[in-house]
Parts: sequence; C-alpha cells; structure tokens
Amino acid sequence: MANSEAPAKFEYKIPEKLIKNAMDMAIWEKSEAYYDVFGFISSMCVALQGTKQSQPIEFSPIIHKLIDTIKRLEQLAIETPPVDQPARFGNVAFKAWFQKMQNESATLITNAIPENLKDAVPELNVYFVESFGNATRIDYGTGHELSFIMFLMCLFKIGAIERKDEVAVGLRLFYQYLNFVRKLQVTYRMEPAGSHGVWSLDDFQFVPFIWGSAQLAVRSPIEPAQFVEDNIIDVYRKEYLFVGCIDYIRQVKTGHFAEHSNQLWSISAVPSWAKISTGLIKMYQKEVMSKFPVIQHVYFGSILTLNPVKQGKMLPSPRLGILPRTNLATVVSPPKFDAEPSK
Repeated sequence: MANSEAPAKFEYKIPEKLIKNAMDMAIWEKSEAYYDVFGFISSMCVALQGTKQSQPIEFSPIIHKLIDTIKRLEQLAIETPPVDQPARFGNVAFKAWFQKMQNESATLITNAIPENLKDAVPELNVYFVESFGNATRIDYGTGHELSFIMFLMCLFKIGAIERKDEVAVGLRLFYQYLNFVRKLQVTYRMEPAGSHGVWSLDDFQFVPFIWGSAQLAVRSPIEPAQFVEDNIIDVYRKEYLFVGCIDYIRQVKTGHFAEHSNQLWSISAVPSWAKISTGLIKMYQKEVMSKFPVIQHVYFGSILTLNPVKQGKMLPSPRLGILPRTNLATVVSPPKFDAEPSK
C-alpha cells in the first residue's frame, strides 16, 4: 500500500493550545496551519464537484476502518441513553458517553491507521477527541467541527490517507461524522457553542455547506433558489451535503425559513453554486477562522504548526464550476494542502 511507505516527516508530540489572547491571532493568520486548513477545504471543494452521495466509490481500507470507528462511538451512545433531568438542554448522560469515547479513542485510531504510523496516535487522538463537543458545557460548535477537519488533515499529511481518497473522505467518512454529531446534538440536547443564531448559517456546522455547494457547482440538478423548497429538499436531502444541511435545519427549527436562517435565505438569491461555495469560504474565514473564542481552543503539534508561512504566499482558493482535468486517482503522494488546489 503506497501510503504505508510514506517516509516519516514528523517528530510527533502531544498538541497544545498556543493562541492565548487576541494578539496571538495575527500569528495564527500567518501560520502554516491556517493556510493548511484553507488548502484542504479548497482541495476538497474541487474533488467533490459533480459528486453525489449515491455514486459508487472505491476507497482504501483505512476509510472503512475510520467509518467503523464512528459507528463504534454511535454504539456507545446507544448504550448511554439520556437521563431524566429537570434541565431541558445539556443532558448529563453526554458526560458519560464522552468518557467512554475518550477511553476507547486512542485504541480505535491505532486499529485504523497503518502500522508504521502508530507513533502519530497520541497527536491524532487530541484532534479526534475534540471533534465531538465539550463534556463540561455539553455543547458543540464550529470549533469542534474544525477539530475533525484538522484530524482529517493530519491523516492526509502523514500519508495515512491518499489524495485519491478525497471523494470518499467527503461523501463517506465526513458524512458519517456529520450524521453522528447530529445524533449527539439531538440525543443529548447539546447547546450550540458560540452560536450567532439567525446571523450564522447553522447553530452547529459550517464546512458541509462549503463542500455541499461545491458538489452542486457542476451538473447540479437544482438552482440555488430552489434549495429552500420542501419538495426539492425531500428529493435531494440524501444526495447532497448542502441539501442535507437544509433538511436538518427544517427538522430542528420551526417557523419561516427566512426568520430562523436569515443568512441561508439570503444565499438562495446568489446566482451560482460556485459563487456560493467560494463566498462561504470567505465567510468561514471571517466568522470562524478569525474569531478568538473559536481559535483559542485549537491545538498545534508537529503536523499542524504555528510556523509562519513563506512571505508573499497567497491563501488557496478553489477554482469551481469545471471538473478537474487531472484524474485524482493517479496521485498517490499525500497532498500539500497549503499548495495551490488541483487544476
């Protein structure tokens, strides 16, 4: 297997929080990790164009194992039902589930990744554990989602996952994660972490809107103005990440869509899905990646670092609306996410 032969490039260590105050944000915004995040999001946008959930996908054993890992966490949640309590939100059974997850997470990751990368587990595990919410506050938000994105990025950067698996990562692994954290949110009545309410896209997620609109940037069966229509949602909610997000909002919120999801209502007026996706990346940069309350919880280790990027480096941006000319399946080396996205 090509990825098992990738040379060791990192001196793995336990990641730590390094953004201590608002002044440190300038360091973050010029760091390799910051550029890596946008490189990864952009690369995934390009790979996911024109894809849909029902299409057959070939993918490597590690993707299967990581999906099974999330299924195991789902089983732990089934074994840890919510308890009767006076408070409506923040069911304390989540704390018990979280402890069970923490107890098994390192072993689950160890069993999923290639033998020669086992030394990376303590570093990977920190991002993984942070991906499912906060056990003290019983909340979940875009910072926890970012931690899972960083977990995936680390797997790519160390060579555990290859470039040819990008579509499988988006349509299978991330999809499994997304559905699971939604179940956690509903089962344990989790609070949104730092929600902007109607001024944000969603109380909990952001990235699936970016990747979901990129999916629709090529060969889309629907126009942006249609995604708020109930009949369209019913037909396409299981095919496209973006429509699935709208369906979830429809399930958990009541009232007129324009009132409880003002930003998304406005987005429906944008003429093309490609513009929506690139616009959402800019919004993500402003509303998530530039917010100290979110970034103060980000961890940095040997794989994702605060080392400064080369001077003059441009922030990656996806070219959407046309399918890539290159066949991503022919690329076997782990991608550099801070590089220009695939053409």
